Amino acid sequence: MADPAQFSVQLRLLDGYKFEIDFGDAGQLFSDEPAPLGEGTGPNPSRLLAAAVANCLAASLLFSVRKFKEDPGPVTAEVRGELERQDGRLRISKLQVDLQLGHNAVEIPHLERALSQFENFCVVTQSVRQGIEVSVQVLDSDGQLVHQG
Repeated sequence: MADPAQFSVQLRLLDGYKFEIDFGDAGQLFSDEPAPLGEGTGPNPSRLLAAAVANCLAASLLFSVRKFKEDPGPVTAEVRGELERQDGRLRISKLQVDLQLGHNAVEIPHLERALSQFENFCVVTQSVRQGIEVSVQVLDSDGQLVHQG
């Protein structure tokens, strides 16, 4: 049985900057950089990160409302990101996530309590807010470690 505290995602370069991202049993999707680097045939990593944050927040909101056996209706989300140069390199400087409930607030008696806690349930958003330790290894075609950082 797999350890639920660990996960793995596989990426494979297809062409240019287009990657197939394999989530195993959950399926695949394609990412690509916009022109002039890539062809824009899929979301780029910045958009995938933004989507992950918004999706996690939407799911956390659903969870928080449903904990009280209430129905938030069909929740939607929009996320807008801002890029800025930091030390000469583009970085995501801000993500603005707008969530919309499918029902009026008065129809959700415990909404205030749900709203006070839902962000804390979002693994992705809380991780991004705190910063993520990233370890990097580079292997050559023979599997030899050429870089570790």
